[in-house]
Amino acid sequence: MKFWFDHDVSGWGWFAMSASMILFWALIITAVVLLLRAVGQTSEHTHSPKGHSPEQVLAERFARGEIDEEEYRRRLATLHASGPPTKP
Repeated sequence: MKFWFDHDVSGWGWFAMSASMILFWALIITAVVLLLRAVGQTSEHTHSPKGHSPEQVLAERFARGEIDEEEYRRRLATLHASGPPTKP
């Protein structure tokens, strides 16, 4: 394609070159941002974080309004009646 236009590029040629350069850099920047996000992502999306006791989980559910006070007290009494949790 060398010298086909005798060094004279039309308006559409300039537009195509400009658009392709913008698209190229947008793809490069998007790839870098996604790569940095993937590398820096922590595992915060677990359902049961380590170290939370059953009482803490129950209290959090009560605080969020998932269970009412009666159910909270009933489940808390059941937890305390079953004895201390044993570690495997």
